[in-house]
Amino acid sequence: MSRIGRKEIILPAGVTVEVNGQNVVVNGPKGKLSQDVDKQIVVKCENGVVCLTRTNETNDAKAKHGLYRALLNNMVHGVSEGFSKKLEIKGVGYKVSKQGNKIVMNIGLSHNVEVVENDGIKLDCPSATEILVSGIDKQMVGQYAAKIRALKPVEPYHGYGIKYSDEVVIRKVGKTAGKGKK
Repeated sequence: MSRIGRKEIILPAGVTVEVNGQNVVVNGPKGKLSQDVDKQIVVKCENGVVCLTRTNETNDAKAKHGLYRALLNNMVHGVSEGFSKKLEIKGVGYKVSKQGNKIVMNIGLSHNVEVVENDGIKLDCPSATEILVSGIDKQMVGQYAAKIRALKPVEPYHGYGIKYSDEVVIRKVGKTAGKGKK
């Protein structure tokens, strides 16, 4: 089993953690996040270090121990540094541009697709073929990037579509014509 739950979370400068019963609130320079913790997990914050312990040794409690430690660590990282996902667009004539609080994509459809920034999510276009999704909540950033990617998934023959910058697309070989059988 994973021992991730036993690791302490060391708070960087400018980050504070408040524990109110089963609710944990993390404040930092980039924002504020909160998380409800299961009754089987006890959260303690002392001297800039957050420790999680479990009340019993059931498999459910052990699994939730690691889960909530990871969630709280992501919250601390999010309010101090933030998270981002980079998407790339590939295709003939495919491009993206930022207009106010939305991005407008030309991705081979009969119309342009507009995606509006959500509260907590910031969209940016470093170039005409890149989208940067950033925010303080790791789950929300990943979900929003997946929503944008789902608009035009990568097809395996030419590689056209929207993909993550670190995603590897396995290409298929197309048909070969003109090998005439007589």
